[in-house]
Amino acid sequence: MQRNYVKNIVAIDYHRNGICGAPFYAIVFDSTEGRRMVATVFDEPCTVAVLDIGLLSEGNVEFGVNSWRGDVYEGQLREAIVAYNEALQAKWAKEEEAEE
Repeated sequence: MQRNYVKNIVAIDYHRNGICGAPFYAIVFDSTEGRRMVATVFDEPCTVAVLDIGLLSEGNVEFGVNSWRGDVYEGQLREAIVAYNEALQAKWAKEEEAEE
């Protein structure tokens, strides 16, 4: 059984990253350790970066201080992305129905 590391998803959005960059999802979430975190999740498996927002606001991006194992958060974050995309599809379908 996989341990939960994500307590609450605060916000998710998709970034296409310009015209030639790799697109990604930006996710703000609360960890089960009580930290407000931000994740960058790319399409490829094992390409997740996680940072503590509080430490970022202090300008701290130091490895070993504000570095977190993206692989332990990845499963839950990718599940949240699926739920986010399903909710968007449902919203768009409802809006489309209302226009008809």
